[in-house]
This record gives sequence, structure tokens and C-alpha cells, in this order.
Amino acid sequence: MLDNQIINIRSEVDNWLQSFNQAISQQKNKDESIKTLSNLFFEDSHWRDILALTWKIQTVSGKSKVIENLYNKIMDVSAKSFQIDQQRTLPREVIRAGKNVIEVILRFKTKFGICEGLVRLFEDQERKGYFRAWSLLTALSDLSSSDKKNIEQYQNILEGPNWLDKRNEDRLYKNREPEVIVVGSGQAGLSIAARLKQQNIDTLIIDKNERIGDNWRNRYHSLKLHNQTHVNHLPYMPFPSTWPTYIPKDKLAGWFEYYVESMELNAWTNTKFIGAEYYENKKHWKVKLKLSDGTIKIMKPKHIVMAVGVSSVPNRTKIPGIDDYKGEVIHSADYDNGKQYNGKNVLVYGTGTSAHDVAQDLYVHGANIKIVQRSPSMVVNVEPSAQLPYQLYSEGPNTDDCDLITISTPLQVLKKTHQLLTEKTKRIDKPLLDKLTSVGFNLEYGEENSGWQFKYLTRGGGYYFNVGASDLIADGKIKVLQFSNIVNFSSSGIEMKSGEKFDIDLMVMATGYKGQEYVVDELFGKSVVDKIGPIWGFDDERQELRNMWMQTKQPGLWFHAGSLAQCRIFSKFLALQIKATLDGII
Repeated sequence: MLDNQIINIRSEVDNWLQSFNQAISQQKNKDESIKTLSNLFFEDSHWRDILALTWKIQTVSGKSKVIENLYNKIMDVSAKSFQIDQQRTLPREVIRAGKNVIEVILRFKTKFGICEGLVRLFEDQERKGYFRAWSLLTALSDLSSSDKKNIEQYQNILEGPNWLDKRNEDRLYKNREPEVIVVGSGQAGLSIAARLKQQNIDTLIIDKNERIGDNWRNRYHSLKLHNQTHVNHLPYMPFPSTWPTYIPKDKLAGWFEYYVESMELNAWTNTKFIGAEYYENKKHWKVKLKLSDGTIKIMKPKHIVMAVGVSSVPNRTKIPGIDDYKGEVIHSADYDNGKQYNGKNVLVYGTGTSAHDVAQDLYVHGANIKIVQRSPSMVVNVEPSAQLPYQLYSEGPNTDDCDLITISTPLQVLKKTHQLLTEKTKRIDKPLLDKLTSVGFNLEYGEENSGWQFKYLTRGGGYYFNVGASDLIADGKIKVLQFSNIVNFSSSGIEMKSGEKFDIDLMVMATGYKGQEYVVDELFGKSVVDKIGPIWGFDDERQELRNMWMQTKQPGLWFHAGSLAQCRIFSKFLALQIKATLDGII
């Protein structure tokens, strides 16, 4: 960027911030402040707050709503001193959702702590030389009351317990209760436990599996992450720069074990969460755990974080008529590899990620594969198309700045961004998509053409990042059948409307996973499900994911899930809320 460009950008940002700070000054009356603020925002502006001003995660859209709410909340928490954060990526001109904007990372203070933010400005076409805000993010960065782990002074202790002795004792919970129990040791469980640990909050992770990382280790043999390593770091410990671009599942599982030891997280494996009851008068849970030796352990944490993932319980719903089939039937969650199916006829139900990956692995091992499509699916080539939403992480800012930029995008703008990306991927992937259509594979691109990420955020799946299976389907090496053309199941296979009959040795049901409400019902009861409502998918009023990373209507119950990047980012805000609750702030 040219020097005079930098000077002009800085000048416009300084002018906007000066006017903004004057508008929120305690010396000005409300009407005058509202008028000044109103001149600083476009009509279609958005404000997303993550705990900084509202103790909520919510988005407000439309200038009239933004201004009134923003002013009132700024006054409530005594927010002040909005300024450019000189320690972070400096103001720069970028393109967001097709608009050329100036993007500015901010810092400011409230009576509760230090905050960060981001504002996007661009020139008002009706008033040349005057810049207004299109979107504003305000986010809590750290509490004034945070009691973070201090650097220990070196002590030359010749006798008594050393570090390992203390760690081993700490894990046992002999004479104390954890303040927080985290259920699940995947990326969600580990990220929130690490954040809580750094806030000096006593946290115990429990997992039903034998080892940390088994949630990845036990999945099918060929699995790798489908987005790139530099996007997926866990808090405090980035992956080594020497790692492969796409992390194999066993490598990731091993890192999870290493992470627990390095971050000194307390974790009990082979431990099953049986259920819990909340005691309103005592403000704690009574949690029932089944330990590795079969004994029942009762614990009384103040908070429970459910970190079992968006897709944790296989949906084993039976296909109508399939009971007539007498061959082997498994769910994709139970699939390991295709070695034993060389030369066998296999039918895979579904066309999401698991279905494609299983079908490809079976083909590699010499099976004869047919894949059954029940409804249209979205297909995106893993490179470059599936990586387009992560381009920000290659633009230059460090991971923390990229994370802030990512969460600064309000829902309506995010949707527009992904609609543009979807059109771009359709152009890039056109040769593959045309071939898929020609062999009878039905394609779709999400609600309002919003693409794969919105399919993930609303339903947790319904798309495939092509790492080879789509090419096999397009080339006819994996045959695609439409479920609507199956008229009958026999003891040995299926019969099609065309009259064709196929003998099948194995049917793999890639029929997805149950929602988190199912897990809550099983562990906490229907009354808690009814109390908190749906989990995941968007709340139209708040424009945020429902019941994720925020206080639910059930005191002491929190939900944490998502991709590695989502877990890294939102674990910070979830930990701050739990800390604020324990400190009596909220």
C-alpha cells in the first residue's frame, strides 16, 4: 500500500473515532449523542456484540436499532476510549462481501474489563469524503477480575512433592469438587478446558473413550481434515509449521493427548456421564459418573459444559423395507476400512461427507460400490474451492487477528459473502459438476445459494469436499442410484423401478447424526430440553447460533461445539462467561 494511501486511511479512521468517542462522552446529552452516532452509520449497518456491552452474543441490524441499543449499552457498562489497537493489524483497505472497505481493529475499556473490536468503514456515495460504518464488532477480551495463572518463582525443593507428584494428586479429586465438568475431549472439550485452566477455574474433562483423541482415532481409516492446518490451531499451542497441509486423523488424535499433558488439563477417560440434576437452592449439579472400574461417582460442579460435538450420536433410523434384507448392515460411524470387502458388492446410503469417504475407501480396497442419493447434495472440490472461505488466514494477519476479523462479520453479511463464494466455486468446479449431473447425481447449493458453510451451521452437513469420490462417481466407477428408484428390498439386495436387481453383500447407512437435543434428553431429561429449546441452527432474532457458547435458560449448563477454528475462537468467550458467573458479575 502506498504511503499516501496509508495516511488517507489513517486520517479517515481518526476522524470517525474522534466523532464516535465524542458522541459517547458522558458530558453530552442523549439526544445529541444519538444524532451524532446516527451520522456515523449507514442505514443497513450491523452491530455484533460478544459479551462486551450486553453479556450476550447477539447481532442487531438496521441503523435505528443499532444506534439506540448501542448507545444505551455503552452507557450501561461505561465503555470508553475506542481507539486503533496499535499492537495488531493496522487499518487497511480490503474487500468484504463484495464491498471495498477500511477495516480497523479497535481496543476499548468497560467497567468490566478490556475489550476488542472491529469497525468497517466506507465512503458515503451521497456525501463524498465522508466515511460511515457498515459493521461494528464489540467483544470482551479480558475481565478486570481475571485471576490468571501467574509465573511461578523457581524454588529449590530437595524434599517433598515435585511437579509430577502434584499433577498426579491434582487429577484425582480426592478432597475437592471441580468447579466445571466438561463432557467430551474432542476439540471442543480441550479448548474450553484450556481456557478455563488459564482463568484458574478448576476443570475436569470426562470422556467415555479409552484414550484422549479416540473421537478422531476411532473413525474410518483414511480420514483427514478437509481444511488446512493453519486454520485449525488449538488455543495457546499452534501446530508445528512442519505439519502436513491436511492433518491425518491419527496425527490429530496424538496431538490431543499431547495437548492435555502440555496444558496440564485434568481428564478422566473410560468415564461415562450417566446424568445430572441441578439443585437450584445450592447452585450446583449432582452429576453421576460411571468410572473405568464400574463404580459410580457423584460429583457436584457448579457448571457443566457439553462438548460432545454437533454430530455425536449416529442416526440409525431404518430405511423403510430394509428389514427384508438379510445381509450385513452397519452405520458409517461403525465403518473402519474396506479391506475385507474386496470383490464384494456394497451399497452406501447417503451422499454427505461420510458417505463419499466410505465409498471411496471401499473402492480403493476393490469393492464394487453403488451410492444411493436420497436428496440433492452440494459438492465442492477441496482445492481450491473449499479453502476459499479461509483465504483470510493467508492474507497476512496473525491467527488472533484473523479470528477477530472472522467473528466480526454479522450474519447477513456472512450470508452474502458465502453466496458470492458459492457462485465462484460453481464456476471453478463447473467441469466436475457438469459430469456429476450427467451421471444422475442431483446437486444443490444451500438455502438461497448460501453454500456449504451455512449448510453446516444450520443442519451440520449435507455437502462433500471432493477429495476423489466425486471424480469416481463422475467417471462411473462408483454408480449413483436415486433412492426414489428403489422399489423393493429382497433378502439379498435391491430391485429398481427399471427391473434391475442388485445383490448386495454390505449396506452402509450414512444417515447422519442426531441433534444435541437428543443427548440432552438422554442425560438431563425432557424438562431441560423444553427449557433451553433448540441447539445449533440460527435464532432469527439474535442472528446467532442457538444456545451455543452462551448462557442457556438452564443455569450452569453450556454448549460448546464446532470446527477446530470455531472451538478455538469461542472457547475464549465461553470461559469468560463462566468466570464472570463464578465471580458474581453476571
